[in-house]
Amino acid sequence: MGLVVGNGAADALKREIGDSMTGLAQSLARQLDSTMWARANQIAALSRIEALKDPAVAQSTIDELKRRDPTIAWIGMTNADGRVMAASGGLLLGADISSRPVQLEGMKGLFVGDVHDAVALRGKVPYLEGETPKFVDVSAPLTTAGGTPAGVLAAHYSWEWAYASIRQLTAPLSDRSGLTLFILSANGSVLIGPDDTVGKPLPVPALSAKLRDGWSADVWPDGVTYVTGVAHGRGLHDYAGLGWTVIARQPANEVFAETGRLRLTIVATGILLALLFSVVGWFAAGRIARPLGAIADAAERIGSGEHGVSIPEVGGAAEIRRLSVSLRDMVDSLTNKDAALMRLEDIAYEDRLTALPNRRYFEQYVEASTGSGGGSATVMYIDLDGFKPVNDRLGHDAGDAVLRQVGSRLAGIFRDDDVIARLGGDEFAAILPRRPGRPAPDFGELASRIIATVNEPVSINGEKVRVGCSIGIASWPDDDSDMATVMRHADAALYKAKRDGRNRAVRWTRVEMGAEG
Repeated sequence: MGLVVGNGAADALKREIGDSMTGLAQSLARQLDSTMWARANQIAALSRIEALKDPAVAQSTIDELKRRDPTIAWIGMTNADGRVMAASGGLLLGADISSRPVQLEGMKGLFVGDVHDAVALRGKVPYLEGETPKFVDVSAPLTTAGGTPAGVLAAHYSWEWAYASIRQLTAPLSDRSGLTLFILSANGSVLIGPDDTVGKPLPVPALSAKLRDGWSADVWPDGVTYVTGVAHGRGLHDYAGLGWTVIARQPANEVFAETGRLRLTIVATGILLALLFSVVGWFAAGRIARPLGAIADAAERIGSGEHGVSIPEVGGAAEIRRLSVSLRDMVDSLTNKDAALMRLEDIAYEDRLTALPNRRYFEQYVEASTGSGGGSATVMYIDLDGFKPVNDRLGHDAGDAVLRQVGSRLAGIFRDDDVIARLGGDEFAAILPRRPGRPAPDFGELASRIIATVNEPVSINGEKVRVGCSIGIASWPDDDSDMATVMRHADAALYKAKRDGRNRAVRWTRVEMGAEG
């Protein structure tokens, strides 16, 4: 019994430890993808700002970004000819970069360039001591009102942030002796790893041939067998990723040392007790098997992806207690990393200006809540009237203040199970699901409340300004069984409200809209 239980527990523990190595690699891969996605989105969003085509405004903005974000090694704005018109620290100001990928690809659209050396910036920006500086490029086009590229906003992000990500991820695992992390480029070269491997292919041909998510035990060139976890960066949302691979390895003799001691203890105790006291041996084996079974069961449930499961803190032998505590700490550490990544995903669904859900969240919520075909809901499109004159006369800061105030007012009008989102600009949308046993609201009275609330004055630097709003309303499945068609109906009703004089609501009906439906 001791031999069977010991071998089973050791095998389960080996699988859990191997999966933890894969989880560690996956956590770093997700963190790298998340960081690059945020940086690409930052540059893409900034490139949409019309004022950045003015070199003076661009220089001021660039200096502020460089001051706030230490990972930016260099950031600049060019004109359509590739001439640098504004640059952080004045580096490369006036230089011609028309032949460089950051200009050529940036003029076409959002560009994210893989890790590369930047000899032109050697000695001019901070980088890792003893190395040629390495950077990741991000650029996006600055376009005219007609959509013609007028230049690019380009940034070199220091490769130092990848080292910082590794340090942050491995800090809680400092007790794991011999743990080493590798980051491979899309072509298989080592970007980060031991000094003698950087810039070269992975030194384990067998492992290179089967690079896929998972773990294995392989012999490396130094003759040591390592437990190796592999994960691929798969991008995030609309960011496709750069094809990086993360590998975590640890010497097998250190990883599996505890399982060997555990197996030996169980087997030796079982044999001794079986020879001396068969009855005592029976109870002793049960006392050992139960906590090991609880640990193995919890490990398998965690490995299958079940939520809310933790490694139990069991009693019994000192080795088992140490094992349960060590596993609990390790799982908690990895869980905390996953929770942080989930928070980053939550941020991606929030409109930063108004703190309301954004278009991405709204569209996914609509699809999820109506995709099953059951229930019913009403869609309201809300567009501000008179917002552009306020924005043009008082500036973007005043416009942002108006949008924040309107967003706050709208959030206070709807019920807890309704969703109000900012789609972009001065356009908002709401979806109101109808719950069984709960009466639907009076949409005419609700629309009147929305209009009256939005019409209340907003104080901007002592000056009171007013905006109105037009509302289009359509219901699913009353107006159509296809939710996309219902949303188009609500949009058509919105524009009819604007044509009829603005600051009013129009409920879509075939009679009301006629041919427009």
